[in-house]
Amino acid sequence: MHTFPAPDGTVLAFHESGAGEPLICLPGGPMRASAYFGDLGGLADAGHRVVRLDPRGTGASGVPADPASYRVDRQVDDVEALRAHLGLERVRLLAHSAGAALATLYTARFPERVSELVLVTPSVGTTGGEVSPRDRLEIARLREGEPWFPEAYAAMEAIAAGRATEADWAAAAPLSHGRWDDAAREHRAAGAAQRNPDAAAAHDAPGAYDPAAVRAALTAFGGRTLVVAAEYDVAAPPGPVAAAARAYPGATTVVLPRAGHFPWHDAPGEFTAAVSTFLTGP
Repeated sequence: MHTFPAPDGTVLAFHESGAGEPLICLPGGPMRASAYFGDLGGLADAGHRVVRLDPRGTGASGVPADPASYRVDRQVDDVEALRAHLGLERVRLLAHSAGAALATLYTARFPERVSELVLVTPSVGTTGGEVSPRDRLEIARLREGEPWFPEAYAAMEAIAAGRATEADWAAAAPLSHGRWDDAAREHRAAGAAQRNPDAAAAHDAPGAYDPAAVRAALTAFGGRTLVVAAEYDVAAPPGPVAAAARAYPGATTVVLPRAGHFPWHDAPGEFTAAVSTFLTGP
């Protein structure tokens, strides 16, 4: 583990594995410690120096004096401080889920600082995208043959209708994974301790997003973008993700079959191959 100061004095932590050119990895949650990335499907063994940032208030990073600094657009300064700490002129960014909002806002503010951008099953609202209840239910129905499907689908219907209980969220958990096995259950069980709920509540506070301004700013981005979607992802279905990818100039979109919201768990070989091929490409 390594630490560096954010501009407001909060001490932030990052974790490194592998060797080679750094790949800064921003977790989702929102506001979940980066431990859930694990080895990212073996990226560190594939010739990449994986640098996992613990967002402020999570993992080994410090708690800020100002809780309003959890708002995602204010965390752009944390990413810029990490870039400077690592001594990089340009960065390669990988971001998952809600972390894609931070990566996108960073790229919009500092387009000249990003060489490669990898968005993994990303949230799409930062650029004005939307996932409808119908989108989620259509993906959920792909799992109809699973033994847990009836209970999970009923829970997803409640979630889509905006009347979900904690029990519904628990029942729908298998739909977040390509395989509902012991590893997926362990991943799910670890989530609560890794996530800062107070920080998560402030992440999308009013003023965090201006989709039109972000889309306009991204037109100045001359780097390369890979968007990784997953066939079974009810949180970020492939259709809306592919549509949102159009906001990133020249973006390439891949859809990993039989994978859920955490594709490096479900399809590690395919995930690592897709990301490595992109990062080592022209």
